[in-house]
Amino acid sequence: MRREAAYQKDLINRLRVLFPDCTVIKNDAGARQGIPDLLILWGSRWAMLEVKRSQTAPVQPNQEYYVEYYARMSFCSFISPEIEEDVLHDLQVFMHS
Repeated sequence: MRREAAYQKDLINRLRVLFPDCTVIKNDAGARQGIPDLLILWGSRWAMLEVKRSQTAPVQPNQEYYVEYYARMSFCSFISPEIEEDVLHDLQVFMHS
């Protein structure tokens, strides 16, 4: 199984292809526990992704809360290799709407 850091790096590269000129910011887990890993800024849109190495990877305290919290404001989701295509499709629909 791939490490989460390696998956996250590949995912960031894919996001930059899908959303040219976007800014992807890796959030500091130590600053506020549970904040999603990635903030994507593109034009007037923003989204957040909580990266997991697999769908069975443990969810840390507060992660579900923050994913739901930010999803009410914009687009926010868990993402892992097993659901990546679906999440990125939904993200593209959101960013282009």
